[in-house]
Amino acid sequence: MIVTTTELFKQAYGKYAIGAYNINNMEQAVGLFRGNLGKSGKNSDPVDNTKAAPFIIQISRGARDYSDTRILEGIIRACDEVFPEAIFAVHLDHGTEEVCYDCIKSGFYSSVMIDASHEEFEKNVEITKRVVDAAHEKGVVVEAELGQLGGVEEDVVGSVKLTRPEDAAKFIELTNCDSLAVAIGTSHGAFKFSGTQGLHFDVLTEIQKAVNAVKPNFPLVMHGSSSVPQEWVRRINIAGGHLAGASGVNEDEYFKASQLGVTKINIDTDGRLVWCATLREEFILHPEVFDLRPSGKVFMKNYADYIVHKNQKLGSAGSLADVTAALK
Repeated sequence: MIVTTTELFKQAYGKYAIGAYNINNMEQAVGLFRGNLGKSGKNSDPVDNTKAAPFIIQISRGARDYSDTRILEGIIRACDEVFPEAIFAVHLDHGTEEVCYDCIKSGFYSSVMIDASHEEFEKNVEITKRVVDAAHEKGVVVEAELGQLGGVEEDVVGSVKLTRPEDAAKFIELTNCDSLAVAIGTSHGAFKFSGTQGLHFDVLTEIQKAVNAVKPNFPLVMHGSSSVPQEWVRRINIAGGHLAGASGVNEDEYFKASQLGVTKINIDTDGRLVWCATLREEFILHPEVFDLRPSGKVFMKNYADYIVHKNQKLGSAGSLADVTAALK
């Protein structure tokens, strides 16, 4: 069942964070749905309520253009029918103003993100407010971003600019956005940190205080939050890859962030790592195979298992039954 992120955030705030996972194809979609229902490997397997969790499917501009956005939307609609127990939001990730309007008009997306974080504060407010007004008129909710992350997302190269707490509170008042992505030290891609660097929990604490003074229990979002697990990096490198120095967010910091108002944590790179490692290994182990389906099946199982693990770190594993009851 497709719901808005706002409905999910009401259930999650202060208790756990909801995983927001980017997908690009059928294999990722099926693995994602199975994993969030705690299924061990088949669509027909029973739901494991100790592992099942609500989730957010993120579609980037790149994913929309990969083949045709209608194809990806069709895959998600099919998964909604195949996995009727699933509760999820469909979210546009890092949208421009034009793409946001297209998604709002489509009637398919329950949530859009307008990313004008590269603009000056006043311009960011102006653009975000226009998108919010258009979205709310159609019952679509809006995530905005303030501050800048490092790394590359789509065609935007970010330079680190931490979010100022007082600016966050003012921005929310001026735009009436429904959630806000803040810069607290994360970055996009597979090369996030060096040494012992991590999240700026001192900044996050002050942001939560400032924001809650304006709108209590306002949901915050962490972008660029893949953990870049070293086991998957190692497997890629053993299978012929070259990811020297790749590193990510400490998974043990997810739940701590959720206690400070972060209700949505974006994870994209990790899914790509699982995909890359699986295919590299399968090609080496089975050089005689030219059928794409065997490796696809292995990936769907690997990805589902990884989603289960991720939700345990987010604290959302086992919450689906309560969310289902609350939304009835």
